[in-house]
Amino acid sequence: MRLDMAAALTRVRAIAPAGALTWTETGSGPHGESGIIAAAPDRWGDVVLGRKEAPTSYHLSVVIDDARQGVTHVVRGHDLFWSTGVHRLLQALLGLPVPLYHHHHLVLDADGRKLSKSTQATALRALRQNGLTAAEIRRMVGLE
Repeated sequence: MRLDMAAALTRVRAIAPAGALTWTETGSGPHGESGIIAAAPDRWGDVVLGRKEAPTSYHLSVVIDDARQGVTHVVRGHDLFWSTGVHRLLQALLGLPVPLYHHHHLVLDADGRKLSKSTQATALRALRQNGLTAAEIRRMVGLE
């Protein structure tokens, strides 16, 4: 199942005040973006909201979970910065509250790739076991 992006944007513009598709960024985007960010969900096209093998997508799941849990501050990596536009669109369509967002640098390996379970990268636990302190790891992601 996909979200018809053109129809969704038309609906949001009809029901939401002008400028509703923005978010407050307390961190920084991949190119230093900060402050009030204009969401551009249309750059994603018709996003997948669910599949036969996965009843809900990441985008829909995080928006619903955050709202149900009363999340007020969302902290994610730079790699998810632009997907926040899709999340803002879904929040507007569903009448959900808008949290503050803080995107941080990713922890990278020696080759410049992000640490990821899918590549069997070093886990944060291993970094700690190898002597890095929590403060050093926070500095690695720009959370001084």
